[in-house]
Amino acid sequence: MSERTAPETTGTTQNDGPAPRALTDQELSRLLTRQQFGVLASVRSTGHPHLSTVLYDWNAEERVLRVSSTADRLKVRQLRRDPHASLHVSGPDIWSFAVAEGEAEIADPADEAAPGEQPLPDRRVTILLRVSRLYGTALDVPAQD
Repeated sequence: MSERTAPETTGTTQNDGPAPRALTDQELSRLLTRQQFGVLASVRSTGHPHLSTVLYDWNAEERVLRVSSTADRLKVRQLRRDPHASLHVSGPDIWSFAVAEGEAEIADPADEAAPGEQPLPDRRVTILLRVSRLYGTALDVPAQD
């Protein structure tokens, strides 16, 4: 039996394809507008990320993402404690994405209720993510003949 030796490696990967390109602010905003679902990352008390798939609305002029939730959800409690958050949105292909980072605030109608007024049974709140940074990439792969 012959011994096989592993090929020598340099720690890099050969790749003949195109490199990812950074998306412009306009392309990022368009991607956020076209999609409806994303993954919201908040920070657990341990410092680890907590990820939630959410339905969102993007206002490009205000640079604000809106997410509806209920007051008792873990993401809401975490964002009240630490408002740092990110939303990851997948693009039209596996290689494209946008990330919106910022600080969240919780708009809770119960906070503005008149004394004695009962809040809605499901205690809906709106997470407002004020976006301070947008980034993402796309991989422009030429069509195969």
